[in-house]
Amino acid sequence: MGLALSRKTIVTLVGLTALSASLALAFTNARSVIRGRNSPPASSRLSELPPIILWAWERPTDLRFINPKVTGVAFLARTIRLDSGDVVIRPRLQTLNLPGAVRVIAVARVETNKPELSVQQREKLAEALADMARLPNVSHIQIDFDATQSERKFYRNVIVEVRRRLPDTVGLSITALASWCTYDDWISDLPIDEAVPMLFRMAADGKQIANRLDAGEDFIAPLCRHSYGISTDEPRANLSAARRIYVFNPNPWTESSVRAILESGQ
Repeated sequence: MGLALSRKTIVTLVGLTALSASLALAFTNARSVIRGRNSPPASSRLSELPPIILWAWERPTDLRFINPKVTGVAFLARTIRLDSGDVVIRPRLQTLNLPGAVRVIAVARVETNKPELSVQQREKLAEALADMARLPNVSHIQIDFDATQSERKFYRNVIVEVRRRLPDTVGLSITALASWCTYDDWISDLPIDEAVPMLFRMAADGKQIANRLDAGEDFIAPLCRHSYGISTDEPRANLSAARRIYVFNPNPWTESSVRAILESGQ
């Protein structure tokens, strides 16, 4: 774009246990943007996820009211910073309350500041990412890293190593700049279950990409054809109703804001 999870409630992730956003609306008049192009079949791991996933970022969040049959949660479990030769891991410090049966995705935000991108950093980062699968009730992990072109080889190697460390039952996804899914595809052969196209806070080419989607074109990268990532404050129409929606909310989640998303999709 940092849990100790109890059976009925997920409470804080604070640094004790742990090493341990997008969408909204635009379900209105949602219709498929796929015309003449089929999406790849979802893996069994993806099929376990509900159609709507709420991103829960770093703030106190209570989502005990959601229906786990239609709504899952992708929570920021940790923020990891590659700073020169260091790997600094900051766990989630805010409370998160969820119903016991909800599908949970642990998300790591990765940031860089003149990193060395060394083998040591790769191994430590991969370990910190894969370790999120140990959190109770977590069935998938997601990496949020806007890797620059010079960081792509490093990122690719990290993803390969994370997948190697994860149990086969744990899903692995990444967030993807919209450009990665269209004209700048470098992700199609990554060992991940899906890449979530971020259709908000897009760069200068955002308008062009949006126009292409509105015209009925699909993403070039097959991994980007399972889901969308959007934000409650940036409506998007003409999205395929068959794809999963990840929803980011710049404001705190409430029953009314979640209800608005669900109602707009009917």
